[in-house]
Formats: sequence, C-alpha cells, structure tokens
Amino acid sequence: MGNRRKALRTTAVSAVSVSLIAGGALVAAPSAQAATGIRFVDITGDGGTVLKANVVTPAGADGSRRYPLLVLPTSWGLPQVEYAAQAQKLADSGYVVVSYNVRGFWQSGGEIEVAGPPDTADASRVIDWALAHTPADAGCVGMAGVSYGAGIGLLTAAEDPRVKAVAALSGWADLIDSIYSGRTQHLQATALLDGASLVTGRQSAELRQIFDAFYSSDLAREPDLIAWGKQRSASERVAEINRNGAAIMLANAWGDTIFPPNQYADFYAKLTGPKRLELRPGDHATAELTGLLGLPNDVWTDTERWFDHYLKGEDNGVDREQPVRLKSRSGGGYEGYPDWKSVAATDRKIALAGTTTIHTNVDSGADAGVVFLSSILDQLAKAPPTASLPLLPRRWAAVWQSEKYAGAQRLRGTARMHTTLTPTAESGTLIAYLYDVGPLGIGKLVSNAPYTFHGQTPGVPFGVDLDLYSTAYDVPAGHRLALVVDTVDPLYAEHNPSGARLTFSSPADDPSYVSIPLGEQ
Repeated sequence: MGNRRKALRTTAVSAVSVSLIAGGALVAAPSAQAATGIRFVDITGDGGTVLKANVVTPAGADGSRRYPLLVLPTSWGLPQVEYAAQAQKLADSGYVVVSYNVRGFWQSGGEIEVAGPPDTADASRVIDWALAHTPADAGCVGMAGVSYGAGIGLLTAAEDPRVKAVAALSGWADLIDSIYSGRTQHLQATALLDGASLVTGRQSAELRQIFDAFYSSDLAREPDLIAWGKQRSASERVAEINRNGAAIMLANAWGDTIFPPNQYADFYAKLTGPKRLELRPGDHATAELTGLLGLPNDVWTDTERWFDHYLKGEDNGVDREQPVRLKSRSGGGYEGYPDWKSVAATDRKIALAGTTTIHTNVDSGADAGVVFLSSILDQLAKAPPTASLPLLPRRWAAVWQSEKYAGAQRLRGTARMHTTLTPTAESGTLIAYLYDVGPLGIGKLVSNAPYTFHGQTPGVPFGVDLDLYSTAYDVPAGHRLALVVDTVDPLYAEHNPSGARLTFSSPADDPSYVSIPLGEQ
C-alpha cells in the first residue's frame, strides 16, 4: 500500500505540473490588458502575512463614485492570474475586483491552512484593504471563487457580515463528506491535492500530519481528522451564514471527483436566505474552465447575473427563476425546480434479492474511472466508464439487474442502496455502482459511491444504507439498470483484510433494494 500511495502522489505531482504549465499558458493572455487598469499589489493578511493580489477597477473610476466589490481567492495551486479574464470582464461591467493568492501558495506568504481561520481572516483583511484603497462600496461586497476559493468564500460569509453575496463554484460545503464519504479515503483526489500543494505551495506541519493520518488509515487518528474537516466546512456554519443573510449561489458538476455534488445539495437545502443551486455535466472545475479563459460560459454568466441583482440591485429576474437548475449528463437544456426535493418526482425500487457472497481484494472490472479524465470524457463525449456486465466475475462482484424498461427513464437526484451485509472480518470496504445496461450487456456508469465499515462482529449481519452520488441521467427505452458491488476501485482506499468475504442478503422482514429517483416523464 505504501508504494501505491507513493506512486499516486508522484503521478499527482506530474499531472499538476503539466496542468499548471498548460493552464498558465492559457490564462496568461489577459495580462496584456494591464494597461486597462490591472494593478499588482501586496495586501497584509492575518498575522502580517503578505498576500499577492491583482486589483482591477472600472475604466474611468476617479473616486467620485463607489462600485460593488468582488473578492476572488484563488483555487488550490493556481496563481492569481487564474481570474484575469473574468476580473477584467466584471470590472468592465462596473465592479472593483480583487483576486489574491491564498496564503501558502505561490508568492503569497505563510503556509497552507486549508480554509482554516487564518484564511477567512485573510479574506476579511482583503476586504478591509479594498475599502481603504479602491472606490469600493462597503455596503455591496461579494465573494466568488472556484474550488478552494469557493470554500473560503462560504466560510467567510459565516464570519464577515459585510459579505452580501457569494458564488461558490466547484467547491465544498462538507470537507469530510467530500474526500472521506462513506468513511472511505478518496485516494486519487487527495493525492492530487497533496501533490499540487507540494509543487505550488508550502504545507504547514498540521496539513502534513493530516495528509499522513488520512493515508495511514489509523482509526485512532480518525476523530482528529474529522474535527479538522468540520472546522473547515461551511455545513457546520449554516446558522451563521443564515443569520448574516448572504445570497448564496452554488455550482458544481455531476462527476466532480474531488467534491461530489451530494454535499452541495444537502447544504443548499439548509440555507434560508436567497440561494441558487446549479449542477451540470463535468468534473472538478471543468464547467468553469472556458470562462476562466475568457470564452462564453454559462457558470460565469449566471455568476455575474447573481451579483448584478444582489449587489447592484438590478431587476434581471434571477430571483424569480427556479432556484435549482440542472443539466442532464445525457444532453438537452436546463431544467428548473423549486427546490432539491422536487428534482425526483418519485422513487422506483429494484430488489436486491437472494443471497450473494463475493470475495475481496480483487478489482472485478467495475470501476468509477480515473480522477478528472473519466468525467471530462463524459462531459465532452458522453463516454462515461463502462463495464461488460456478462463478463464481470461473480466471485468478485455482486450483480443485480432490473427488467428492461419499455420507456425512457429520467434519473434525477440521489439513488440509495439498502442491504444486509455479513462480513468475515471486522473491517471492510465495498463500492456500489449503478449502470445503464444496453442490449449487448455493456453498462455505462450512472453513479457510484464507496462504503467502509469498522468494528463489526465477523459473521453477524448488519444493515447498510448508502447514498450514491447525485446525478441527472436519461436511460433509453429498452435498457436496464444494474447495481454492481465489488471491493476494489483505484479511486478509493481499500480496507478489506486478505481473503475476506462479504455476503449480501435480503431478509423477508427487511428486504434489500436500490431506490432509483425518477423525474417527471
């Protein structure tokens, strides 16, 4: 396992290096616009830490009027030129925009705190600086960001009541439910974050300890890991966010392999102020990418409309639209819903009948793909990971299938698996996959999720309830749905002792099933 982790981290470093070189070449072009008002400044953050920042003001701003302020913290591992194109566009439409390198990355000082208290304090110091040194309006402050910047924006809205609106793009609300959902380490995603921070920043001693605890699977350190994650989760600060009243826009991708969409949907439902939830095909930050390059982009268009209404007071109708907007992975336009619970009009259960035993430690061939690559292929080419259901070895994989559907099925929302599991060891891991199966038995991945248990008594059955990652997917007429469960997937850490077995059963008084959320037909 140690060699595997080392290889993953090495791969992550290489991948991040390539992406940063390519991304830098792509986003560097807007720097030629410096003559139109971009200033490079140093801002003193929390504890005296120097933050490197870009400031863009509206053309002709002379101090005679005030403009709404937008603060953009950078994504994990990216420099402040990340937002150059969007910052200029927003400044052209009447905003003062300050984007800054978060502490610990690139030229900014300090060490990486992973959206800890120093990071939210930094954001407030950036707001202080902008109000003192630019024609920014103290009553019209917003924050936007992709990924890491999104998380910092949400947490700052809980701390600083001056933040009136937030656009959190491809971010997290619950850090533990993102990279440790199902009590399972999301290994590739975490290795990518680890590698990026080693290449582009300076890890704090605490962060290094957290990464090491995460990789080690040491249950004695699990409470500390969870407490650390909760401190950095906006889902733990809902009361403060609601009290401060910021208008919150959340946008994410169905296939986000770092911050899956479930945690955003759960967080959205708890917000009581103005709010909006947008979910589209893609992987982490891929839906926003063309906008960062200065090209037309739905996410950034909606972001600007959000701020135009809640900071400028424009009557552009964004507050009267259905607040939940979804785009199916199968194609078509946007769908609007009044709330998240309305996304699925009904549920249909597929019985997980009989008793099935599988052996562990071997990958059956049912996998959720590769971080970034698989969901990008799904986004661009409608080509998700596939598996041949007839060829899956039943020694290593449990397989249940529905009947063929006479008509198309519109999956919308969160599929849920309920089963009774009897292990031969006290710890173990399983991964559930939902497939759209065509006439030749080839399954296209619809959703998946991992599940790990510890402290169970060998030979004693217990109930398992697992939410698969939320999605929007259209199953064609004549196809089936299939649930596959195995025990090894390259995306996740495995906790199955060598030679262990898992038995799935469906007692008469507690039948097993997978519940399929269906939208209106």
